[in-house]
This record gives sequence, structure tokens and C-alpha cells, in this order.
Amino acid sequence: MKGTWMAAVRGYVWVKLIGGDAKAFLNAAVAEGIALWNIAYSPSGELTFGITVPDFFRLPPLLKKCGARTRILRKRGLPFQFARLGRRKTFAAGMLAFAALLFILSTFVWHVKIAGESLIPEEKIRQAARQEGLFPLQWSLRLADTGVLAKRLAAQLPDAAWVGVEKKGTTVIITVVDSTKPDTKQTDGPRDLVAKADAVVTGIVAENGRPLVERNDRVRKGQVLVSGWLGEGELRKAVVSKGTVRGLVWHEMRIVSPMVREQKTLTGESKERSYWVIGNRALQYSGYGGDEYAESRTGATIHPWRIFYWTLPLGIMKETEMEVRTTRERLTAAEAKEAGLRQARLELREKNGPDARITSENILHEQKENGKVFMTVLFEVEQSIAVERPIVQTPSHEGE
Repeated sequence: MKGTWMAAVRGYVWVKLIGGDAKAFLNAAVAEGIALWNIAYSPSGELTFGITVPDFFRLPPLLKKCGARTRILRKRGLPFQFARLGRRKTFAAGMLAFAALLFILSTFVWHVKIAGESLIPEEKIRQAARQEGLFPLQWSLRLADTGVLAKRLAAQLPDAAWVGVEKKGTTVIITVVDSTKPDTKQTDGPRDLVAKADAVVTGIVAENGRPLVERNDRVRKGQVLVSGWLGEGELRKAVVSKGTVRGLVWHEMRIVSPMVREQKTLTGESKERSYWVIGNRALQYSGYGGDEYAESRTGATIHPWRIFYWTLPLGIMKETEMEVRTTRERLTAAEAKEAGLRQARLELREKNGPDARITSENILHEQKENGKVFMTVLFEVEQSIAVERPIVQTPSHEGE
């Protein structure tokens, strides 16, 4: 019976039989239906056994018949735990007060989060929520049902197509979905396609409008490539020019490339710190001492406490600090030069679009100084050169 939950609930004791006839005692206990377990003899020859508290109080008549007495060695089970707790009233009161405090804290809203990719300013959403009584430290029992809150917030946010309110423990999540409004912009007015940089045209496709340049023409920045004016005389009208114009553009870049490359790696060494978390504050309780790392990277994980489906503003945070080692690799001038050119190519493609193509590169100047390679490079890039410009001039100026 030892170790069963029933014995723990009823309480049990370990007893030593002193004096008397041990064999007669055991026979009498069996005859009376008293359960004993872990029956053994001590080194001094005395009988020891385990017995539940109710059965222990049935022993006196048997002990009297056998001329023996008992000594309690250990007490186990809930009745004795409660008895100890009763003697430590201050501790018991503290535990009850702590449990009550946790329950009270769980009935408050501690965090209000805004979710969704909404263009409505977050402060406007929070202001609407405050007007409905939804804000941090609000008592949850004073809040309306989440469905009612969602309808009220939607009424205050006309630009929202849908508003959802979800309560997770002590956190309330407001999800806002913007309504899709028809484009209120006026129809694009007539416009030309003009060159955004000096270039040599490599290709032109005019979908709408009149092309004014051809392949291999050299154009200047701002020059009209596709005119939005069509027709002659009284039939002349302005339209929206559309099309694609590509050309060769020259970009001069100054490149500075160090001859030492730094790389950060984890050494595998780490140390952990633990914190009590109360609201937005943390109190460290372990992980003190130890050598400081020259360089490190830190990551933290918070484990909030929960009571059923309530998330409490309390918890434990585990912080791990990992040692980082910086290694420096020396490069030759050629390697540093190639690294600088590679970075410049990436920047050009990022600036001019994914369809930009570098056709040639010419190093105008190269110098090695103070552990760095300095270069001035002229890149020839084939890219889109057309941008829109509204027509604000008279037809007589269209080709200028």
C-alpha cells in the first residue's frame, strides 16, 4: 500500500513495535483485517511496519493483548501536511494571499496589442479602444463581450473593413483589416516619357504616344523620348505616353575596399541568467558572477505563468549570453579589389532595378594606401531610362 495515492490522502505512519510477542501481534492484526506493509525487523530485533492513520488507532486493543507498545518513527500524508501548515499560520496565510493576488492580477488587462497590416494609425486605434474602456490595467469584468467590443470599434473606425477583438489571458489583441476603397485619383493626365539620365538609346517600344528618338541616338537628361502629342493642326491631342526605353548609362563610382575582412563566429561558450518577470520589469535571481566576455550576443526567452486560460503578468525569463569571437583575415590587393567591385555591382543593380545589366567597367584610378584599396570605376549599364513627366508646355515645344 505504500506509495499509493489513497495512503497519502488518509495519512500513514512508520511504526516500531517495542516489547511483547511480535508474531502474536501480526496474527492478531491479520485477524482484525488491519493492513500492514514493509514489515521488517530492525538490527536490534524489533518489528517495524507501515500502517494508515485510521488503522493505527485500531491497534491499542491488540497491543494490550500482546503486551507491546509502539513508537512512531515517521509521519507521512496530507493530514500531517495540513497539521504542519496549521502550526505555521503566517506561512499559510502568505500562500493564500499569494494565490488570491495571482487570481486578482489575472482579472486585469495587462497588454493591448494591435495586429494586422492596417494603414490606420495605431494611436487612433488605441484611442478608439480607450473610449470603449479597453486599455492596460482595466478590470476584465468591466469590459463588454469581445463581439460587442469589435462592433463598437468598427463603428469608430470607418476606414476599417473588419475589426476583431480576441482575449488571451491578460492580453487583448485587436485585429484591423482596412477596407478596399476605389481609387479616387483622377485619370492620369497627358504626359511624356523623358530621359532620366544622359544615355545612348539601345531599344525603344512605344505602346502609346509618338517616339521621338531611335536606337543609337544620344539623349540628354530630361529630353522627350516618347511624346504625348498626337496628330496635326486642329486634330492634335495630348495622351498618356506609355512604353519602354532602354539605354546605356555611365555611372562613376568611388570604391574604398579594406584589405582586412572581419568575421564574427560563436565560440560555443555561453552562460545563462534567470529573471523573475513582473509586468515589464525583470529581477535577476541566478547567473551572477563569471568572467565577462569581450564580445557576446544575447538572446532571451520569456515563459509566462498561466492559470487555466489566463496568462498572468508574471513569469520567468531565461537569458543566454553567447561568446563571440571576431576573426580578421588579411586580403591581398587583388582580393580587396575584387570584393570592392563585387559590392559596387550589387549597389548598381539595387539602385537601377533587377533588369539593369552591366555591360562594361573601366578602372580610371587605383591606389593602395593605409591598408585599403581606393578605386574610381566607370560602369556602363544598360537600363531603363524613361520616366513620366506631365505635359505642361504648348504643342510647339514638344520636340525641344
